[in-house]
Amino acid sequence: MQHQQKYDIEKDMRYLQLLSQTFPNIAAAATEIINLSAILNLPKGTEHFIADIHGENEAFLHVIKNASGNIKRKVYELFGNTLRETELKELCTIIYYPEQKLEIIKAREENINDWYHIILYQLVSVLREVSCKYTRSKVSKSLPREFSYIIQELLYEHHAEAAKTAYVNVIIDTIISTGRADAFIIATCKVIQRLSIDQLHILGDVYDRGPGAHIIMDYLSQYHSWDIQWGNHDILWMGAGAGNDACICNVIRLSLRYANLVTLEEGYGINLMPLATYAMEHYADDPCEAFKPKLNDKNRDRFDKKTLRLTAMMHKAISILQFKAEANIFLRNPLWDMDDRCLLRDIDYKKGTIHLYGKDYELKDKSFPTIDPKNPLQFTKEEIDLMEKLNHSFRVSEKLQRHIRTILSHGCMYAIYNDNLLFHASVPLNEDGSLKEVELVKGKRYSGKELMKKTGLLVRSAFQLDTPIEERQYAIDYFLYLWCGKDSCLFDKSKMSTFERYFISEKETHVEEKGYFFKLRDDEATIDRILDAFDVHGEHRHIINGHVPVHVVNGEKPIKANGKLMVIDGGFAEAYHKETGIAGYTLVYHSNGFELVQHEPFTSSVDAVMRGTDIVSTKQIVETSGHRMLVGNTDRGAELKQQVEDLKELLYAYRHGYITENAKL
Repeated sequence: MQHQQKYDIEKDMRYLQLLSQTFPNIAAAATEIINLSAILNLPKGTEHFIADIHGENEAFLHVIKNASGNIKRKVYELFGNTLRETELKELCTIIYYPEQKLEIIKAREENINDWYHIILYQLVSVLREVSCKYTRSKVSKSLPREFSYIIQELLYEHHAEAAKTAYVNVIIDTIISTGRADAFIIATCKVIQRLSIDQLHILGDVYDRGPGAHIIMDYLSQYHSWDIQWGNHDILWMGAGAGNDACICNVIRLSLRYANLVTLEEGYGINLMPLATYAMEHYADDPCEAFKPKLNDKNRDRFDKKTLRLTAMMHKAISILQFKAEANIFLRNPLWDMDDRCLLRDIDYKKGTIHLYGKDYELKDKSFPTIDPKNPLQFTKEEIDLMEKLNHSFRVSEKLQRHIRTILSHGCMYAIYNDNLLFHASVPLNEDGSLKEVELVKGKRYSGKELMKKTGLLVRSAFQLDTPIEERQYAIDYFLYLWCGKDSCLFDKSKMSTFERYFISEKETHVEEKGYFFKLRDDEATIDRILDAFDVHGEHRHIINGHVPVHVVNGEKPIKANGKLMVIDGGFAEAYHKETGIAGYTLVYHSNGFELVQHEPFTSSVDAVMRGTDIVSTKQIVETSGHRMLVGNTDRGAELKQQVEDLKELLYAYRHGYITENAKL
């Protein structure tokens, strides 16, 4: 029988030679094929999707630590029939907050060694349960070096076997007798947390409103596997870090509006003293009524009358600076067609009115001590000095710049994972649902996938020193358009009515008309058109995004377009809780399908540790697979299958003498 060659060895030779350096002989290549083929038949890892965290670090970290209730579910499955409710809650709390809970238990327990025995067995059982869908190799890589061998022995040696009972008992006894029980418990709990989430997807908006965006970013910087699709608030902070004055003003204004200066001052070391001095000088006699900060239960006690007064003055001062900075950028970029948002030009400063939309409106606040009516968009010498100081403070903040680099390296405007299209807000559409072409740079128009891809490249160019100066300046300016431009993928509204909300009572001026994506997102045909445009195929394909809070309290559903669109902004930010009626969503995609987890407000990590309180979650089965999804059914599976084919070609090359084996390696 004539042998038929199935490979083009000559064409692939360079690649095969490179591959042979890693797999130098038939045995090595065959072993890897066996390993990869086995992995393809493991259950798919669990993906978690979270959107719109908005600086709520405690709620976010709790959701991650408990894997959206998945750890609690496994604890109850394992021990629901043998432990009391209080014991089950305590075991969960130990897994979430091992360091803090251990201190409490050690102060309470009279026989701590006896407690150690029980908890160590329980934790190993939970770890065995969460690790069962992974290879030993992957589990091994996730283990802390100092306990790796011991944990593996306990995981894979079942003490139920009589011959191994003494062996396992001695290991446990020795951990306790050598004083390593606490460290072992902490390490095991962190491994449980890690293995409960295989991949974390953040669909934008780590920043603004809440106090701990920097804490979230510190945590993510060390997280094992995550990605982010940039949100409008992330872009705003990235723009501030790049030196965009309007973005800097917006960041500071939002921080003052929500009485949250922790991230700015403590997190990133931004010096706001020059702004405070400037505000006191110019607004000391101004009541700044519309600029009083929005306080919540958590920060109300931290502000006395004097502090609130200063915050309001600073809030107004930075708002006026913002309107000037934005107007100057709008005029510098006529392509955006946003000169109608230079509203300081439309004010009659003598009458205290503004001409908008064909009519005159009386201003609620008529005090503009830093504006020259003849040149309302011009900065004073004092304002220029202040902006230079603020700009410098953002650009030299080492921690902020590091976090921006992290966001850049882990994210982009959109991503596609396992037939799911992920983005934060919108895909610009025409009225008929077709993809809208947007002029990104002069003479270059893009839509859909290409628009998002080119926008991502433009954002990155703002941070590249080799970008030509003119192009880099435009890229830095463009952060503002992404924040508030009507055809921005991250905004997609007719306007951002910040000025109107501060200065005009008539609500008709506050309306921000949403783009056609938001009007048509319930239409399955429109969603299919977008998925087609992004080359997302498959029987179970979806768009997953956030940005617009789902008003559950009003009966709104997060699942739209016959299940093809999932909106998971449920309002993590405390500021939204009354509006949405919940405190955020987590979407979980495991081997059996999709689950949407709806969270009730979280009190605090202190309450969780002391009283075992947890986020109250409601699960909704969104979609179930007809069969259990395996690694082979995922994007990762497609990569592994290609690797198997490449290795088979390498085997062919070895066996037919195209490449010589290296038996010594």
